[in-house]
Amino acid sequence: MRTKRASSVPPDWSKLLVDAVHTPGIVSSAYQRFWNYSIGNQLLALFECMLRGLTPGPIHTFRGWMEIGRHVKKGEKAITLCMPVTVKRKRREKLSSLAVVTGSARDGPTPDADSNKESTESITVFTYKPRWFVLSQTDGADYMPTELPAWSESQSLRALNIERVEFDYTNGNCQGFARLRQVAVSPIAVSPHETLFHELAHVVLGHTVEGMFEDHDQTPKNIREVEAECVALICCESLNLPGAAECRGYIQHWLQDQKIADRSAQKIFKAADTILKAGYPLLTALSEK
Repeated sequence: MRTKRASSVPPDWSKLLVDAVHTPGIVSSAYQRFWNYSIGNQLLALFECMLRGLTPGPIHTFRGWMEIGRHVKKGEKAITLCMPVTVKRKRREKLSSLAVVTGSARDGPTPDADSNKESTESITVFTYKPRWFVLSQTDGADYMPTELPAWSESQSLRALNIERVEFDYTNGNCQGFARLRQVAVSPIAVSPHETLFHELAHVVLGHTVEGMFEDHDQTPKNIREVEAECVALICCESLNLPGAAECRGYIQHWLQDQKIADRSAQKIFKAADTILKAGYPLLTALSEK
């Protein structure tokens, strides 16, 4: 895994949050690589995967998979989805005799009210085509756990009692997900380490169990995403991993010119400290900021 130049000076976590709001970030192209398929097409894909024993996952065309560095396995049969197609058809229009009467009798006979004129029009029809393949039908680089001298993914998962499960979302723009005490990272995630920290943060922050109890307030979605990404930013910077600019871009996208509340900042620091220490209990110097 590519890492940044090591530094013996732990980052100032408070300053990282200030920079996350004020320093320009980058909106990653990772969220625009795949078409956003309709709910109907996602259900079609899931149904066909079930019938054919395929593991559900991101959907792309043959060429689309090649463009992101994967290729469809030999002998794989495409799945069928519904797609719009624009076609042209001829249309006959009736012309009124009042609209075409000009000049004198030398112009010839006058068309009557039943005269017709042909024109063409474009219409959209929906058809079913076998042109797509799911991730499990392709070959490419597999997901590699984040194992560093200073931090271990496997050790962190054990200490936090969190299970990493297979990524089975059909949305290829989704980098990972968290539910209850489970996390998943897409095999085609652009920054798998940052995505892992983000999903771990959702669990540690308690986002995945909100709404399960009637007396539990649910954090707004934009605040959940900001908190989780701030934790990911702190973890990446503390371990000298790349991705800070992308983290800031994501945070600023969800923050929408608001400030990070003090209560959120406290939760972020505690969650980052928990995740870092879980991956390597002796990693105390980095988390005592």
